[in-house]
Amino acid sequence: MAPQTAAPARGTRPRNRRALILAAATDLFHRRGYDRLTMGDLAEAVGIGPSALYRHFSGKQHLLREVLTDGLAPVRQVLTELDVTDRAAALRRLGALAVDHRPLGVLWQREARHLTREDRTAFRGELHEIGALLTGHVRALRPALDPAGAELLAWSMIGVLTSISFHRVELPRPDYDDLLAHLAGAVLDTPLPAGFTAAPPPRPGPAALVPASRREALLNEAVRMFAVHGFTEVGIEEIAAAVGITGPSVYHHFPSKLDLLVTALRRGAAVLLTDLSAVHRTATSASDGLGALVRSYLGFTRAHHELVDLLITEVDHLPDDERRHSRQTQRDYLDEWVHLLRAVHPGLEPAAARIRVQAVLTVANDAARTPRVRANPALPAALEAIATRLLHLPG
Repeated sequence: MAPQTAAPARGTRPRNRRALILAAATDLFHRRGYDRLTMGDLAEAVGIGPSALYRHFSGKQHLLREVLTDGLAPVRQVLTELDVTDRAAALRRLGALAVDHRPLGVLWQREARHLTREDRTAFRGELHEIGALLTGHVRALRPALDPAGAELLAWSMIGVLTSISFHRVELPRPDYDDLLAHLAGAVLDTPLPAGFTAAPPPRPGPAALVPASRREALLNEAVRMFAVHGFTEVGIEEIAAAVGITGPSVYHHFPSKLDLLVTALRRGAAVLLTDLSAVHRTATSASDGLGALVRSYLGFTRAHHELVDLLITEVDHLPDDERRHSRQTQRDYLDEWVHLLRAVHPGLEPAAARIRVQAVLTVANDAARTPRVRANPALPAALEAIATRLLHLPG
């Protein structure tokens, strides 16, 4: 984990104040989220007044941009310098990089949407370049791969490495580095389905069916709009207009905009738990059950990718009780994966099992949230092959 930086005594002017601010902001954005922080909170964390903070950063958006840019710099450096002729050393270096910069995955996946449009475009360009660097290394190690296959494996490796940002499981070092290196290597070695190539650009399909129920239509549009624009950026009037009614009419179906978000997230959790129950009833063994759970989750992420977005980015907007319930439900769901994985591999420690499971879920989530990847008809089989490797299942 990246080291915590202690706040200097008030009234002092350390030479590395900017670095101290960035370290504190990285930690707070990761733990509490952009919307729950003020510049005053950030100033307090480094023992300075808000006016001193504004001498370094013009505002919270500017500070977030610098946190993200600062976080990507060492990743770019490592990938630029990486020598894959020593494969084992290269993978260990990637594992260590992930642990050293653990918050980056959440900051990128959850908080980057708060950037200005211009900064968001620039940040996506930087991410694309990082993905291209790792894709080049994958192709060097597996030259027979189609470019699309190499790209999928590269981004899946990134998903594995950043997955530790989404939980607090700890392992001693260098054990943590080694486990991540091993999992990244498992992705790298995954045999993809024959003929896995880039999908043609998606063509506009037929318009989605409109539910007979106005309530369902509102919920569908709200989920789509929250996923695209963010919960705070969407108003009731916009949701109403999308289904051809006026804003006040929404309140005949939902008491508030927040109730739309609560209902959507409850629906998503119910689908996952229903699928989990079906696996428990029908699986013939732990291995069979875990394989079925993998396929179930891949199906969920592809069919409900907007809900995946909301589960990653919008849970913090829920009321306290609902937020705790949502997070506990997610933990309970992961616990069932861990239970099955340890039944398949009885010697596997709980922490290592949880890390493997989260790696699988993050790889699936990342693919589902990327439209051009999600559109590839060969994707489910490819992701199932990757998950099978990460969980060390028969396949």
